[in-house]
Amino acid sequence: MPVSQRPARSLRVLLDPPNPALALLLGLQPDIEVVASTMARPAVALTESVERVPELLADDPECRILVLTGSAHPGLARAVAAAGGAGLVLRDGPVEELADSVRRASRGEPVTDPALDAP
Repeated sequence: MPVSQRPARSLRVLLDPPNPALALLLGLQPDIEVVASTMARPAVALTESVERVPELLADDPECRILVLTGSAHPGLARAVAAAGGAGLVLRDGPVEELADSVRRASRGEPVTDPALDAP
C-alpha cells in the first residue's frame, strides 16, 4: 500500500537482513510500513539470527525484536528470550500470521508461534 494511503500511525518494521519478497508482502498490510534502517525508529525488527538481537537492541532499545526461524530447535525460544527478543515466529508461515505477530510484539506481548512452542 502506498505510504500516502496508510493510516497516520503505521507500524514501522525493519527486516534484518533485508528481504525484498517479505518486505513486499508485509508492505501490503494496511498498517505496516517496512523501513530500511534503525534510523527510522521501527517498532519491531525481524531477524533470522539470535546473535543480532542484542545488536539491534543496542541501536534502539525500544524496538521489539522477533526472530524468524524455519523450524523448532531445542532451547531456541529460551535463547531468544535470554537475548532480549520479543519472540520467535515461523519465517515461512502465512504473512497474515506474521503481521499479527508483529502487531502483538509492538504492543509488548511476548510472541511465540504455537507450532514452535516447546514442551
